[in-house]
Amino acid sequence: MIPAGAISHVCRRLSCGASGVLALPLAAFLSLTAPSVAHAQTATFQAVLSEAAAEDAAIAGFYRDHAYLTLWTGPSDAQRREALFRALAEAANHGLPAGKYDANALMQRFFAVQSEAQRARLEVDVTRTFLAYARDVQSGFLTPAAIDPTIVREVPRKDARAQLDGFAAADPVAFFAALPPAAPEYSALQKARLDLVAAINAGGWGPKVPAGKLTPGDEGAGVIALRDRLIALGYLAPNSNATFDGELSRALQRFQIDNGLTPDGVAGDGTIAEINRTPEERLESVLVAMERLRWMNGLPLGSRHIWVNLPDFTAKVVDEGRVTFETVTVVGQNRKDTRSPEFSDQMEFMVINPTWNVPRSITVKEYLPMLQKNPNAAGHLKIVDRSGRQVDRAAVDFTQFTERNFPFSMSQAPSDGNALGLVKFMFPNQWNIYLHDTPQKPLFQKEVRAFSHGCIRLGRPFDLAYVLLARQTDDPKGLFHSHLNTRKETVVTLDQPVPVHLVYYTAWPNAEGHIEYRRDVYGRDGAIFEAMRAAGVALPTVQG
Repeated sequence: MIPAGAISHVCRRLSCGASGVLALPLAAFLSLTAPSVAHAQTATFQAVLSEAAAEDAAIAGFYRDHAYLTLWTGPSDAQRREALFRALAEAANHGLPAGKYDANALMQRFFAVQSEAQRARLEVDVTRTFLAYARDVQSGFLTPAAIDPTIVREVPRKDARAQLDGFAAADPVAFFAALPPAAPEYSALQKARLDLVAAINAGGWGPKVPAGKLTPGDEGAGVIALRDRLIALGYLAPNSNATFDGELSRALQRFQIDNGLTPDGVAGDGTIAEINRTPEERLESVLVAMERLRWMNGLPLGSRHIWVNLPDFTAKVVDEGRVTFETVTVVGQNRKDTRSPEFSDQMEFMVINPTWNVPRSITVKEYLPMLQKNPNAAGHLKIVDRSGRQVDRAAVDFTQFTERNFPFSMSQAPSDGNALGLVKFMFPNQWNIYLHDTPQKPLFQKEVRAFSHGCIRLGRPFDLAYVLLARQTDDPKGLFHSHLNTRKETVVTLDQPVPVHLVYYTAWPNAEGHIEYRRDVYGRDGAIFEAMRAAGVALPTVQG
């Protein structure tokens, strides 16, 4: 048996603590972890292991089908043990709740094994920890819809039995390395996390910029604070200039571009609010983005796909990892029933000169009250009964109806003033969300563009149509306008359906790997981080 004193000695060398975080190297632990009891899988070992694993079919089936060979507690399991505990030691670097895995307690149990029964229970508990960590780092530790029902993303979870079979047959180091998302954006977010932790430990980015507008030519304490903040954030070379000069304005513009602000080189209220964000706040966004990427790990994006980042107010066509088209968007209003949901689907066709079939919710919540006051209200919309016959407004008493029993539907014929504009892009889904044109062009000039009922309005819808049609015709513009000029509703099927991903990232790397930030317009990231905090994720505290 391992002498009792060896346990505390090894723990001191490993800096074991209640936090569940390990301090490497693991050499001392690895030299002592194989329990010095009989290594044959005895009847006692098998019986106790079967009992300990009975409530988990995947674990029980794995050991039974593998003749109760060990993964962790046998003399030949050192490489797997090392790979697991090294991975657990790095859990916090992925923004995972490291204490959940309680690695220190597991290590100490290795030292305390006195019987085959204890070894069997330890074997099962380490396997449970392995499965929990593998699931968390691969596909996230939170359930999206449990936090916000509008995050309707289906997370591709790996089957626990498949995970165990794969690990037993794999090189353990390579297996753990392959668990997190392989996307370069994940690595960039990990690097950003390290930089932000360093900034927190260094005391932050200095004093905040005082409220009040700052413009080129200004001087004083506010300008100095702005200058120092831009220097700390890496947008300006160190200098002692106390005047808001052209160099400062250009640095501010770069910051504004990276944060989704109007790049006017002027420090107004919105810009000052963003420049005063703390590294802790930015770290929250980065950790949430990492969890969101884990939710999409294993989801095939498509060699060509459309990426709609809601808080960025953009839609992009991505071909082989490179953005080949981009347009500004308007997304759903920040209200309970109009926030744009998050999900992935396949764009199958476009409709040129579309009819707007007014959604039931808009009909009864917005137009019915108008009709009750004035039957001729919203005269641009046609009202039809369940048989499709147009209703004579003058013959109907709209005051007799409620939201629940209103028997009519409403629609708007194709026109330049149609609410959907002149084209819509369809990926049929239960939320009736799609991309479309709009006659309300001035809204695209706004900095925060959350004004729709949930669908995504496009700033350059015709150009998107040309890009999509270019895969199936030598004259995409001519084909599109040949249908448009008929002024009749026409469905054009895409020969190659295109995956569409409606996502929500307030922290995302640009092509150079530099993290850009956006406002949390729906408060979703705030809710996710609170769930992360409740699960045990903690921000670093300043080291004294």
